[in-house]
Amino acid sequence: MSFFDSDIVRNEMLEINSLQQRVYDNVFEYPLMSKDKKLEHIEVLQELLEKQKLLYVRLSLSDDPEAKELKSRIEESVIMMGMSNESNVNVVFDNLTRMVESMKKELDRA
Repeated sequence: MSFFDSDIVRNEMLEINSLQQRVYDNVFEYPLMSKDKKLEHIEVLQELLEKQKLLYVRLSLSDDPEAKELKSRIEESVIMMGMSNESNVNVVFDNLTRMVESMKKELDRA
């Protein structure tokens, strides 16, 4: 069975796509949102990052050629963002997580 034939993986990818769409749909509205809506947006970002990180770990543990290909494309994207090697994917996730946590703290102070 292929990595992507797994019900768990398919459901996780559907959830990731749904969360990404929610983020994209609201990203330009963020400055105009109420505090509650901003908090909801931040929580969606946090959930999205957690699911993406988990998918990356699953990809890293898989021997499936398609999973390896997707993992490779993610790593290439990180390199295009200016990072120099695949170990930096986790650094990118950590930095994004800190940024979202910072957004949440800033919102709490407002």
